[in-house]
Amino acid sequence: MKILMVLTSHDKLGDTGKTTGFWLEEFAAPFYVLRDAGAEVTLASPKGGKPPLDPSSDADDAQTEATKRFKDDDAAQKALSQTEVLSEIDPTAYDAVFYPGGHGPLWDLAEDADSINLLEAFNRSNRPIGAVCHAPAIFKHPKGVDGQPLVRGKVVTGFTNTEEEGVGLTDVVPFLVEDMLKANGGDYQKGDDWASFVVTDGLLVTGQNPASSEEAAKKLLALM
Repeated sequence: MKILMVLTSHDKLGDTGKTTGFWLEEFAAPFYVLRDAGAEVTLASPKGGKPPLDPSSDADDAQTEATKRFKDDDAAQKALSQTEVLSEIDPTAYDAVFYPGGHGPLWDLAEDADSINLLEAFNRSNRPIGAVCHAPAIFKHPKGVDGQPLVRGKVVTGFTNTEEEGVGLTDVVPFLVEDMLKANGGDYQKGDDWASFVVTDGLLVTGQNPASSEEAAKKLLALM
């Protein structure tokens, strides 16, 4: 199995003067789920190189077994520091794609032409797509084979409006994931805030929040 993981390259949290990026748990947990299952995992980002880490996800209270494992894994750290440039990725070379979240994707991956083209290519060729937390922002623009939004009529989830309120960023983010998925015709569902909640519709897997990252990766594997 060859699986592509696409991370954000965006590090500015709106006009707050603070930094953002990808959420460590949402990368580490899926990375090990996929790799431990024997998958060859390739990492990519719009700018390539080392993607920015959301500092909040590196705080002591955000650590999990997966993040602790990553911090002791020199090879994984090296791989993360050398992500490939997304525009140079051949979508046909991979069996599935997974997008970790963090607030960064709201600004870059949601609007990135290479990501949009990649998602449409995976959808056309019936290969699994996974995204967790804020990463379902990637479904803002991609179209299905019918020319409609890729998520139209599909059961999906993602970071809830109330979770965004909980972190105090409702007025900072460029759009709310929940609202966008609904506006694009997705059948948006959610569980309790901060609890694991993952849905699968066909070959599309989405997770609601950081707690959903491991289960989302397992659901993606189940489709392969």
